[in-house]
Amino acid sequence: MSKFSLLDHELIPHHEIADEDELKSILKHYNIGREDLPKIKVSDPVVKEIGAEVGDVVKITRNSATAGEAMYYRYVID
Repeated sequence: MSKFSLLDHELIPHHEIADEDELKSILKHYNIGREDLPKIKVSDPVVKEIGAEVGDVVKITRNSATAGEAMYYRYVID
């Protein structure tokens, strides 16, 4: 039996570990720290699939009817 990738499903938005330079820019723009971002558990199936660890920030790119694409950031917690 072959393994199914969650990221290949049409209802799952694109998830990736955020680039440090981009993350610094976002945090500075909003004057917040990593811990101030919305949270996502390390046990989340997509977080496991992309290999994120506690302390990482996951960038989620969703399709938006009004903006085209919208970026969301989640801080990975235990």
